[in-house]
Amino acid sequence: MIQREAITVSGIVQGVGFRPFVYTLANALELKGFVRNNGNGVHIEVEGDRQQVALFLERLQKEPPPLAKIEAVEKYTLKALGERTFSIKESEGGKKRTVVSPDMAICDACLTELFDEDDRHYRYFASNCTHCGPRYSIIETLPYDRAFTSMKAFSMCAQCAKEYADPLDRRYHAQPISCHDCGPQLTLYDSRNSVIQCDEPLQKAAGLLKEGSIVAVKGLGGFHLMCDATSEASVALLRQRKKRPLKPLGMLFPTMAAIEENALISSYEREMITSKERPIVLVPKKEKSTLASNVAPGVDRIGVMLPYTPLQFLLFEHVKKPLVATSANLSNAPIIRTKEELMRKLGGVVDYVLDFDREIINAIDDSVLQMVDGRPLFLRLGRGYTPKAFTLPFRLSKRILAVGGEQKNTLALAFEDQVILTPHIGDLASVEAFDFFERTLQTFQHFYDFTPDLIVCDRHRDYATSRWAKEQSVPVVEVQHHHAHILSVMLEQQITDEVLGVGFDGTGLGDDGTIWGGEFLRCIDTEYTRVGHFKPLKLLGGERAVKEPRRIALAMFLDVMGFEAVKKSRIAGLFSDSELALLQQAYEKNINTVMSSSLGRVFDGVASLLEIVHLLSYEGESGLKMEQYYDATITDAYAFAYENGEISLDQMVVELLDEDDKRIGVSRFFNTVVEIILFMAKQHKLPLVFSGGVFQNRVLVTLLFRRLEEEKIRYYFPETISPNDSAIALGQIAYALRSLHL
Repeated sequence: MIQREAITVSGIVQGVGFRPFVYTLANALELKGFVRNNGNGVHIEVEGDRQQVALFLERLQKEPPPLAKIEAVEKYTLKALGERTFSIKESEGGKKRTVVSPDMAICDACLTELFDEDDRHYRYFASNCTHCGPRYSIIETLPYDRAFTSMKAFSMCAQCAKEYADPLDRRYHAQPISCHDCGPQLTLYDSRNSVIQCDEPLQKAAGLLKEGSIVAVKGLGGFHLMCDATSEASVALLRQRKKRPLKPLGMLFPTMAAIEENALISSYEREMITSKERPIVLVPKKEKSTLASNVAPGVDRIGVMLPYTPLQFLLFEHVKKPLVATSANLSNAPIIRTKEELMRKLGGVVDYVLDFDREIINAIDDSVLQMVDGRPLFLRLGRGYTPKAFTLPFRLSKRILAVGGEQKNTLALAFEDQVILTPHIGDLASVEAFDFFERTLQTFQHFYDFTPDLIVCDRHRDYATSRWAKEQSVPVVEVQHHHAHILSVMLEQQITDEVLGVGFDGTGLGDDGTIWGGEFLRCIDTEYTRVGHFKPLKLLGGERAVKEPRRIALAMFLDVMGFEAVKKSRIAGLFSDSELALLQQAYEKNINTVMSSSLGRVFDGVASLLEIVHLLSYEGESGLKMEQYYDATITDAYAFAYENGEISLDQMVVELLDEDDKRIGVSRFFNTVVEIILFMAKQHKLPLVFSGGVFQNRVLVTLLFRRLEEEKIRYYFPETISPNDSAIALGQIAYALRSLHL
């Protein structure tokens, strides 16, 4: 019996070879009809034997192309038309809702061609196909057609046009398709923006890197600052020029063998390093290494990644050693996407710039993760993983925009039955960063013809995002910061029951006007009750204390011992006499102080009390440096007090003041935090939900997973999102959905 079915497939199904896959499958099953892209994703009509149509539907969902991600399949039966062929039709417009595909690393087939002397793509730095290459970074709007990308500036040669038009070719409708004859070209510039005349710009750039120069190299989503990662002098020069004295630098390695020469790699880490997303992965550094010691000073882990563009692979043909590959940006500013901006802002940092003339429309940074207990823990969601979509079990009547927080900002858009999370935008502490926030918003509004009916923001009135939200002529809903953290995981994992949320981070405005960050919240629907928190600390100097853990250590000392004891302690040596007198006055009279229950600040204070770090040069430095002192053979913990919901660590502070062994102090501190969580879990007997930047700490999370499983306590941890503030926008959307009963 002949049957005709109309099928709509939504998700990541454009620009990933989905239509050629459908075309090949339909012809193999002798089905007739057509396939086309539209605003919803891919629309298919198939006609033929009923059993073959059923098999088509089954294989459609089981065997999609490697970069495709099917979110939903809808179908309905039509009247048979008696068609004689199956065809691929031109895209049609209409309502836009398909998910934009992330940029992906070069595939094996393209990599093979890159080094095949008989292939026309041999040594072509921008080779790609429907299974790899740029996507989000080159798109202006949907549907994903060449005319709506930065490739519209390049006319295809006859051979590329032939491949582009052949449904059986791997490059069928690969929008960035090009070759030596018709595609982007490389140019090398010096720091004065003058062209370096040479036949092989890439080979010349490689030679300059080997000589010790700092070269900015254009990637998929922006520029990397590169130098020889085995040269102390080159790394020191980059650090000096970029004013980045201690923060670990990400590195690009030519091969997996080169990574294993310098790092200890688990099977789980290898899987992530070699994945099609090609993130930066934090791994343990070997004691004996070919790397310069100053790539990651003071820590025992390094950020590694493999090449993911043809250009990077070709670069390693000449360099053959690890390269520093850190984002080209100013402090707290987004990655730079144009040569002109790079020359203007970092002309004094770089010696040379290797550029090509395909525009990056949407800047996007590398993703960063680490493996904990065999699971990825995301520190930054960027290239390869975002934009990210979440499908809702219902359809919305309103369009909702969530503007996230102030740090590690992302945006989230909710419409119809999906939520779209943007790539990492970053800290909004500069004009450039907020410009990037607005540009990213405009990009996604353009993608989906999106105008919000409702905006959701953080309750902190001084956040730039909150101020922006209230300047729009759209209703605004405010959400408490840590509640949003917990709700982000609840939306990700579709949790509807009551939970005990554990929100540990550095900062977030609390209901009482103080800074929260060490919170236990009972959450059900849109309501939460603060059932536990760490005893608030005085941040002496407010924001200045965040960068000076010694001030937090001093306040912790004063809480338990008094000023006379301070003067006789090692902490007194961290300050001049005049500083100490001023800080004593500030403490006693609450001058320029902020109260904070943040566990992130407790980490800072403990790191200073143990003389690990007193002044921070980058965010998270104290926790990262504390990790390397943890000793699993030390299993005891410090005593803590719990009264009326407040958790006091005063006894721990007293003992830390006399602790000279960093291993003992750090290990007992980590154990104490875990014991506090277990204590609260047993008090409330609810599933636990974890979120907040403190849960990026590898040692803490590893311990936590082990103990929770030993105690058989049910828990939820972020799986595809980060626990840091990049999850806030998703939690804000979750609150809006629940409050509007959508």
